[in-house]
Amino acid sequence: MRLSPSSFLPSVLLHHPPLFPSSSSRRVSSSSSSSLAAKSICTFDNTDFTGTQGDWPYTNADLNRLDNSVDTIFYDEPRFVTHIDDSAIKALTNYYAMEFASLNKDTLDILDLCSSWVSHLPDESDTIKYGKVVGVGMNEKELSNNERLTYYDVQDLNNEPTLSQFKDNSFDVVCNVVSVDYLTKPLEIFREVYRILRPGGISLMSFSNRCFPTKAIAMWLQADDIGRLTIVGSYYHYSARWTSIEALDIKDTLVPPQRPAVGDVMKNPALGLAWMNAASAVAKTNQGDPMYVVKGVK
Repeated sequence: MRLSPSSFLPSVLLHHPPLFPSSSSRRVSSSSSSSLAAKSICTFDNTDFTGTQGDWPYTNADLNRLDNSVDTIFYDEPRFVTHIDDSAIKALTNYYAMEFASLNKDTLDILDLCSSWVSHLPDESDTIKYGKVVGVGMNEKELSNNERLTYYDVQDLNNEPTLSQFKDNSFDVVCNVVSVDYLTKPLEIFREVYRILRPGGISLMSFSNRCFPTKAIAMWLQADDIGRLTIVGSYYHYSARWTSIEALDIKDTLVPPQRPAVGDVMKNPALGLAWMNAASAVAKTNQGDPMYVVKGVK
């Protein structure tokens, strides 16, 4: 199976031919990763993009927003809510657990970008131990209530897109949950993420299909899910020489239960009720928020 850019990108994005993999070069994966839920959609490499590291094909219009007021106003009041549903949160936490364990480190130093009152990190275990867990976010009340964080910085990354408070090679993992769509200076941020990651470290940019539309960038609002994966993949590509860039669907899709035969239901009506309850639960899970990750390895 191969995907052509014109088949999955809205017309507003098609004026950027250097960004998107051609139908002859883009690798679409049908295999799953080591997690039962995480499924590789595709990988990107240098041959998928006409431009090279240091180029930047996006315009101010692409990164424009309906509300261009300073973000400190919008995020002034704390929001002690989650922005994805429970099944998406569970999928993200399970995915983190798989990725963290695969790093095989005695302790993990983690930076949570655009952090808030919850980071969705898995509990410590025999294979996962945390060192420092740092949050960079907009609202101090939210950050101070995040029990996972060792410490935090209040910082508007759209106004100050540097992470100069951190030394080179400081973290094993940098994660960002459902906020990459709000970055108006993604090139600078992704360069900084690369700088502060240790060799072999991973950057995990996750998103769903929800957002604050007035604060999301224009081209994000115009793209579908595949287009958004490609946008984030291009951020990695143009920012630095990442070892690998991969797009993943980390949400479990459950198989509906088999409907019992009519004769079996006639003999035991409870079978029909049990099937309806199970089928309803599966449908609810499958119809919940999608969850995607674009992973970069330094």
